[in-house]
Parts: sequence; structure tokens; C-alpha cells
Amino acid sequence: MRADGWSSLPGLVSIALAIASIALMIAWWRGGLRRKSRPQRVAALAGLTLFLCFDLVVFGAYTRLSDSGLGCPDWPGCYATSSPVAAAEHIAHAQALAPEGPVTQKKAWIEMIHRYFAGAVMLLIVLMVIAAAQARHARALALAGVSLAWVIGQAMFGALTVTWKLYPAIVTGHLLGGMGLLALLALQVPRAETVGGTPRGALDRWALGLAALALLLQIALGGWVSTNYAVLACTGFPRCNGQWWPAMNWSEGFSFARELGRRADGAPIAMTALVAIQWMHRLFAVVFTAAMGWLAARLWRRGAPSRRRAVIILAVVVVQWATGLSNVVLGWPLVAALAHTAGAAALVICIGFEVAAALNPRTRVSS
Repeated sequence: MRADGWSSLPGLVSIALAIASIALMIAWWRGGLRRKSRPQRVAALAGLTLFLCFDLVVFGAYTRLSDSGLGCPDWPGCYATSSPVAAAEHIAHAQALAPEGPVTQKKAWIEMIHRYFAGAVMLLIVLMVIAAAQARHARALALAGVSLAWVIGQAMFGALTVTWKLYPAIVTGHLLGGMGLLALLALQVPRAETVGGTPRGALDRWALGLAALALLLQIALGGWVSTNYAVLACTGFPRCNGQWWPAMNWSEGFSFARELGRRADGAPIAMTALVAIQWMHRLFAVVFTAAMGWLAARLWRRGAPSRRRAVIILAVVVVQWATGLSNVVLGWPLVAALAHTAGAAALVICIGFEVAAALNPRTRVSS
């Protein structure tokens, strides 16, 4: 991080404020924030922030997949400025030294747009905290406060992804943090209205808990695959490189204290380590699918109000399989990779809605 890097902060805040203001004006114009009670306004703000956060997570995947994570090699600004326009001279110099390197005008813009929207999400969460305090709603204030602390932590992880040069464990943690923020925001969106259907039993709660845990682990494994560029370590499906059980180096593949493409001792990482990473993600996909299937079955048994949500969850799981297979069979196309991340984010939101409903039996989940 440049010593004068924080001089870019006022400009960054101004741009983020402009984005947040546009989102708020659109929401107000569409009626999402007008004629609402104060508690309802907090929930409406959470819904707006959730929408932008979903976009941010997907755009973050695009930033990584387009190799733009180091498009601006300092933080929080770009060469201590608030935009690639002001940093044009520095970017041109870096690009002249390494035309195929991490710093180009396009990559700088992709990275900074990601930062601008991250700032807008943070400002909206600050507004949620203020709105919850004005509403004197203890639960809403607590959740908004946790969300604010979480997004500040995310910003620190974002800084580390740059300063540590895309260290795989840090980048994966940043992805998990973004998904966690989606889940937190989803808890704050549903409205308090009566739900029809059968009351939740112990099996319903177990199914939900298992689905949430399986989703967390599968996203972590998927993030580890992506950040280590191990997507194409296994060619073909269902076998890997023509084998049902290929040669794998588990300890090397799941060693977390190492640089990108390197072992802990600094030597280049072996292909067998990348195969282990990819194969574990494939194997756990079976467990993940079973857990999601059980949750959908329990939702289906609860009656008509829950069946639509069960269908949505199963549909997204099918899309996840389709996009995951496309990544392998078609050579990791960008569209399929982004859709895979978007599907994971959508499932996080679905599970967040279900957790909110389980915590408050009078919560209606809008899907």
C-alpha cells in the first residue's frame, strides 16, 4: 500500500456516495422506500443492499476471472488516486513494461469499479444502521451493526488480496466473506407476516442446518478451486483425466500458507495438488446435492407456501451442476464461470431466507 494511498479516500467516497444515491433514488421512485414505517424502511434498505451486494459478488468473480485483481496494485485507490483516469500515466508506464502483465487500463477500470460498488454497499449499510437506530428496533439494529462490522472486515480482506498479491487463502476468505454478507442481509429482508403450512419440526431444522453447512463447505471448496486456477486440472466428466481415482497430492493441494502457484517452500505447485483440489470439489458436490435435496423435500412437505421455494432451490442446484460441468467440458468459459458464482450466491440468499423464517415463525419469505 502506498504511503500516500489514503489521499484517494475522499474521491472514492464521493464516487461510492453517488452510486448509493442513484440506487436510493431509483428505490424511492419505485416506491420501495416511500410510505413505509421505520422498521419496514430498514427491511427495504436491506433488500436494496442485498441486490447490490449480489451484483458485487458476481462482479468480484469477474474481477478475479479476468485477472484484474491487481489492475491497481495499491489500495484503496489506484496509484494513490481515485480513478484510472487520474492514474493514466502510471498505468501506461506499467503496461509498457509488461504489456501482458496485471496492470492495464481495462483491468484497472474493472478493479476500481469493484471497489466503487463495494464502497456503495458499505454506505448503504451505514444508512441501515442509522435507520434501525431511528426505528428503535433492537434486533434490526443488532443485525445492521453486525453487517457493518462484517463489511469493514471485508474491506480489510480486499486490501490484503492486493497487498499480498492474490494469496489464495486470502482471496478465498474474501469470497466467503462476500457470501456471508449476502446471508446477513438476507436475514434482514423478509417481512413479518403470517406463514401458512405445517409448523417446522426437528427434521426441518436439521435439514436446514445441514444444507447451510454443506453450502458453506462447497463454496469454500469452489473458491479454493478458482483461486488456485485448478478448474481445468481434471479434464472430462465424470472421470478425471480418464481415471476414476487419479494421482493426487492432498497435503500440498490443501496447504493454505502459500503463494499462488507455489508450495509452502516456494517451489512450483505440482499438478497432482491441483487435481486433488478439483477432485475434492467434485466429490463433495454429491454430498451438497443430497443436503439440498433433503431440504427441498422437507420444504415440499410443509405445504403450498413452501413448495415454490423448494422448486427454486432445486432449480438453482441443477443450474450449478450445468455450469460446473460447462466449466470443465468447455474449457472454463467466462459466462459459465460467472453463472456458477451467481448460482452459489443465489443459494446463499435462499438459505438466508429460510433461516430468517426459522428464527421468526411469523416471517413470510418472498421468493
